[in-house]
Formats: sequence, structure tokens, C-alpha cells
Amino acid sequence: MTSPATAILLAATLIGVVSAATRPPDPPECVPEPNQNLQILRRDKLTVLMNGFSESRIPLLQSLAATYSLSPIVSSVLVLWGDPATSPRVLHRLAHNLTLSSSSSAPISLLLQPSTSLNNRFLPRPNDISTDAVLVCDDDVEVDPTTLEFAFRVWTQNPHRLVGLFARSHDFDLDRREWAYTVHPDRFSIVLTKFMLLKTRYLFLYTCPGGPRMARVRGVVDEVRNCEDILMNFVVAEEAEVGPVLVGAKRVRDYGDARNEEKGVSVVGLSSRKGEHRKRRGWCIREFHRLLGTMPLRYSYGKVVDSVGEQALCFKGRKLVYCDQ
Repeated sequence: MTSPATAILLAATLIGVVSAATRPPDPPECVPEPNQNLQILRRDKLTVLMNGFSESRIPLLQSLAATYSLSPIVSSVLVLWGDPATSPRVLHRLAHNLTLSSSSSAPISLLLQPSTSLNNRFLPRPNDISTDAVLVCDDDVEVDPTTLEFAFRVWTQNPHRLVGLFARSHDFDLDRREWAYTVHPDRFSIVLTKFMLLKTRYLFLYTCPGGPRMARVRGVVDEVRNCEDILMNFVVAEEAEVGPVLVGAKRVRDYGDARNEEKGVSVVGLSSRKGEHRKRRGWCIREFHRLLGTMPLRYSYGKVVDSVGEQALCFKGRKLVYCDQ
């Protein structure tokens, strides 16, 4: 006759077996691959993960991808196409043109996203990424090569932190008694995926571990089709217990900024909706805090610049420029 203790142990074992059998398998991106061994990931270069969705921006996307490919610090450029409605003809032509635009040292590849989820920006992609650092960026932000190389140097000195060019902040609204999304002139706690340098390992932390807890917050991203960048800032801040690094840029052109007045520039992105944008992102912060049970975001202060030179303006060549230029 089976003792009560043995019966309890058998029941627990059976429950564990049933649970393991019914639990959905890990996505293929979460299965460890040999090149995910941190000892063999390249540390002298980075992989560019460029988000793509709008057919109207394909010419700009091709130009930006080609520029990244020419950089000596770029190992490869992965264009992550997220619009399933794009015709095969357009995709074939885009893939062909990207291949033609590739440099010999940094190939450009077109990867079709498995769904429209913005969480796919952070899939680990162990078969495609061989570097310790990745640059997550948009298809409408042009960064000069000097700034790219400087930002990468800053990241190599702070590999556990996010490094970016565009900063925002969380804050606590005392009147409403709730978390809010805002911009502060003197501090920041969030860097945007317009240009975000991070450790490849953080892609895995965002996508794979965390169980139902992380699944719920990724569900928030899918619900509002927004805020994946804020969630990555949560993930990294909780892991590293430090805020991001903001880098000063020599020249950056943001074609997706709604303040652009240039004709022919598409300014409406996946998550750019006038008026409600800031409120929606504030709601994301509150939901992430509620579901995760913690507020890990940390403030950072100041900006890392490449050099400190003369800031006075002089009239040279019929233009007003810095006097030491």
C-alpha cells in the first residue's frame, strides 16, 4: 500500500510531467547556439538590426543600410522587414538591391519578421548575429559615420549599459499619483530604438526567460503596437542596475520626426501617432511597473561628447559656423 508521503510525491511528479508536456516549446531563437557563447562573439564589430515596414521609405532604407555596410566597425546589416502585406515582387527587388549595396566586409540581408509584433525587433537570432554588440535602429534616422564609431567606442567602455542618441525619461506625477513618460532637460532614463546600442545577450533576456511575467509585458507591446523600446530599457535596467548612456552626435538626421517640413518625407511610423503618443507610452510604463512589480529605470545625467572645442560662432565663407571649424 502506498504511503501518503509517497502518493504526494508521485502526484507532484505527474503534475510536473503533465506541465512539461503541455508547456509550449521555446521559440527557436531561444535554443542555445554555439555562437551564443560569449567567449566567441566578436567584440571589435557590431551587427546592425534595422527595422523596416513602410514601402514608401525603401529608397531611404537602402541608402542607410549601404552606409552602415561601409563602416569598418559593422560586421553585417540585417534589415528586419515587418509588413506581411508587402508583395513578393517588392521584397525580391529589395533583397536584390540590398545585396548589390553590400560592402565586401559587411553583407546586407533582408529578414522577414515572423509576425507584425514589435517584440520581434529583439529576437536573439543566434544564426545571424556573431558580435557581442548590436545596433537597433530605425529606417528613417541617418547617423554620420564618425558618430557611429564614437558611440561604439563608448559602448565598449560600458558594455552592460544601453547607449543611445535619443533620450526620454520616466517620472512620477504627484498630482495624478502615477508614472508618466516625459522629457527632462537635465536627466533621462530611457534611450530610444531610433539608435540603441546594446549587448547581444539582452536580446535573449528580452525574449526568452521570465516566463508568464515577461510574456504579459510583451503582450502590452503587442496590444498598443508601441513601447518595445521602453520595455528593453526596463529589462536592461533591472539586469545592470544602472541607467543608459547618452552620446552627443556630430550629425543626425531624423526623417521620421513629425516636425519635418520637407516635402516627400514620410513622418508617420509604426508607433508615431500625434496627440496620444506620450499618453500611450505613459500607460505602458504604468503597465510594465504593475505587471513586473518593480520600477527598475534609473536616471542618468549628462552627455558623452567626442571633444570639447570652441563654442563661439564666427562668420566664415558666408556662413555662421563654430569659430574652430
